[in-house]
This record gives sequence, structure tokens and C-alpha cells, in this order.
Amino acid sequence: MSETRYALNGMVCTADHLASAAGVAMLDRGGNAVDAALAAAAVLAVTAPHMCGLGGDLFALVHDGAVSALNASGRAGSGADPARLRAEGRDRMPHLFDVRSIPVPGCADGWLALHERYARLPLADLLAPAIRHATGGFPASPLLGPTADFVGTLAGAGDFAAVRRAGDVVRRPGVARALAGLAEGGRAAFYQGEFGEGLRALGGGEYTADDLARPNADWVEPLEIEVFGHRVWTTPPNSQGYLLLLALEILAGLGPPADPADPGWAHLLVESARAAGHDRLGVLHETAVAPLETAAARRALVDPGRRSPLPAAPAASGDTTYLCAVDGDGMGVSLIQSNASGFGSLLFEPNTGINLHNRGIGFSLAPGHPAEYGPGRRPPHTLCPALVTRPDGTLRAVLGTMGGDAQPQILLQVVTRLLLHGQTPAEAVGSPRWRLNGGDTGFDTWRSDQGVEVEEGAPWADGLRERGHPVETTAYGTDFGHAHLIDLLPSGMLAGAADPRALIGAALGR
Repeated sequence: MSETRYALNGMVCTADHLASAAGVAMLDRGGNAVDAALAAAAVLAVTAPHMCGLGGDLFALVHDGAVSALNASGRAGSGADPARLRAEGRDRMPHLFDVRSIPVPGCADGWLALHERYARLPLADLLAPAIRHATGGFPASPLLGPTADFVGTLAGAGDFAAVRRAGDVVRRPGVARALAGLAEGGRAAFYQGEFGEGLRALGGGEYTADDLARPNADWVEPLEIEVFGHRVWTTPPNSQGYLLLLALEILAGLGPPADPADPGWAHLLVESARAAGHDRLGVLHETAVAPLETAAARRALVDPGRRSPLPAAPAASGDTTYLCAVDGDGMGVSLIQSNASGFGSLLFEPNTGINLHNRGIGFSLAPGHPAEYGPGRRPPHTLCPALVTRPDGTLRAVLGTMGGDAQPQILLQVVTRLLLHGQTPAEAVGSPRWRLNGGDTGFDTWRSDQGVEVEEGAPWADGLRERGHPVETTAYGTDFGHAHLIDLLPSGMLAGAADPRALIGAALGR
């Protein structure tokens, strides 16, 4: 189980102790929470290619007296042609081994935007720990080792060819070059350098030089609601963060039981998530207006004692990594970066060996759909970092999780445990969870009439079945996300916890 860690002068919480240590080192050097988050994010881009990297996307929230939101999700290339996919007989975007599901990656743009707006330390200093790990080597994690055995046989994935198990040494010289180029030459050195050249060659017309010249990071207006005596914040569409806020508003009006072990508690949270998201495929796109005003109407769909017959929307397990950081001045960062599914598309940029995401699987192929695949468009996104403020506007908590479609469902449970039930960070992130069945890929939740998957050790399975839910019990830690949380206590103490499901995660402070 997780353990709550405490610190007074700053804390970083990630899925890898190497990344957390890099973040704390930047705090020790006089950096702020953004410096710490960027150093940690860069290390994760090296050591956790099965979750994130420079070939993926990024969203972030920053609290520095006020809350700012960053959308660094990539856009489809100029060669995007939905008619060609439909002519191939496809009614959904290809999942793996297809460049058409690879929007131009936005992660590097996100790092640069955060650095320009908030950071104190030079970018070269922040990327130095990641470059050191990529050049000198790092131990494969228990989650990376077994997966790399398969990935190492793929074109461009030579970094993993000799990796078989946890503890094997991994070196990523191409990623080190890309990071060094970014530190020395900025955006152009990455997107117009060997990574960009390799991406265009791999794309075979999917991307143009102009596509790579266009920055993918935008400061946007965050979404917020008032619930459980606090304000909860997240990122707007094309992020699915509104599902967390909408489900929280639905739940708050239903009066959940005081004990999270009560099956009625799980039932109301499940039904709140279903009511919030049943039409997600039809309404989520990059220019969507989040339907937060529909909470009362959707709450009326919920039967407090029985599974409701909500319609499935007409129209997977996700891999991502979340991190958070808070400094001694109370600045907080909630950051998530992602490949979408595991190593992503299982395609690798040939010059650097950077694996490329498959976030384009969120696009629709329905003609005229507002999220239809097309040039310059951003796909619907599962990523949804979260942040909590007190009524006076001061920071209360930063939190988030990986987990594909299940991210808002996981955060619904963590936020409720923290704010309504007063649980510690370790209890909130370490307790067993439920999630709606994510289908074959973890991104298919809203395409069918979902059952509920419950982690072993959870007390709700029989009670949920009695209320009409199809329930499967799954081993603890299997596809239930890696949630991390830092809570700012009234005393000024920071309390944080890394998810035990990450196996090598760490909440480190100073």
C-alpha cells in the first residue's frame, strides 16, 4: 500500500523515483515547482517510454496565485484524409502501426511553454538529469522490463533490444541528442532537427514542414466547479476533464454514504460517471463547450438503488504518466504527459528512436462529426490533470492519474475520498478502485453498455451486482491507473503519496 510522505519546503510526486529525485534536486537549486515538474517530466520521457515521451502530448495546470491551464496536444498533419481511411473500409481510426493516428507530438512544445512562462532555472539545467540517464543508462522498471522484450524487435527500437527484465540497463542515445538539441537550440532544434526530419520521412506525406513549424502549446481557460467546500479545476476540451467536474456535481447532489466501503458509495459514483459520460463520443471535440450546466438533468437519470438504463453513445488500457510538484512558496503544478496506449503507435522516429504516440485514435471517422480526423485538428483527449483550491483561492491539492478513458472515474474516487471523507493521500490513492470496462483498448468505454471492473480487495462487488451492475473482479494494480497526490495541509505541511500500482513511484520532499 501507499504511504503518505510529509515535507515543509517542497515535494515532487511521480511514477519513478528517478524522476522525483530530479525534481527535488531542482528545488534544492532554487527552482520553483515548474522547474521541478519539468526536470521530472524530462526524466520520465527517458525512463518511462511505455507511458510517455517526447513523441507524445501534454496537459498541465499551474497555481501561482491563480490557476492557468496549458493544452500541448498535437494536431493532425496536413495529409490527414478521412475519406482515404473510409475507402479502406475503416469506421474507426487505426490503433497501432499507422502514422495516421500520430498527430504532431506536443510534449516538447508544452515543456517550452511552461519554461518560458514560469521557470527560474535554465532549460539546460532542467534537462541535464534526463540527458544523464539517457546517455549513461538507467535500470528498466518492473513495468518497462517485460514489455521492452517485445518492443525491442520493432524497427527503430534498438534501445530496448537487449532489455528482458527489471534492472536491465537501458541507454537511449538518440533521446539524449534530442534533449540536448532542445536545451541548446530550442524548438527548431527538435521539430526541424533530426526528430522532425525523421517524422516527416516516416509520415510519407502525412506531415509538412509547416505542420512541424506550428507550435502545439496553447494557454487556455481552465474549467472549475465548487464542490465539497472547495473548487476543483481541470483542463477544457479537447480534454475530457469536464467528465470529472460533471460527475462530481452529479454525485454531490446524491448524498453519497459516509463510508466509502459501503457498496452504495461505489454505486453512486459509478452512476455519476455513467451519467456524465454516456454521450462523450458525440460531444467531445476541440471546440466543444463543456456541458457542466447539465448536472441537474443528468442527476435525474440516476437511480440511487439500481443501475440506470443509460443509453450508450453512438459514435482503451491507456498508458500515460502523471506527476505533480509543489514548492515552498505554495506554487503547484499538475502535469500529465502521454503516449496514449502503452508505447503508443509502436512506430519509432528512425533518427532518435523516440516512440510515437497514437493519440489520433480519439478522432472520429464519421463524415461531418465535429471530432472528424482532418488536417490541423486536435483529437478528443483522455488527459485531464486536476487541481483543488480552497474558498480563499489558495492551493489545496494537485492530483491526477493515468488510465485512458478511466482517468475521470479514478479521479472522481480520489477527490471524493480526499475532500468529502478526509482521507490521507495514501488512503485516497492506494485504496482499491472500480472503473467502467474500457473495452479492448482502454479507449472504448463509451462505445458499449459498460460493466464495472473492481480491484481485488474492494468491498463492493456483491453490492454492485445486487444493484444490477455487471461486475468483474481484477487483480489490484491492473489497468486502474497510477494516481499521485500532494495535499497542502492547513499547517503548511505538504502531504503526498505516489500510487503503489506504479511499483517504483515516489513522493519526495525537502
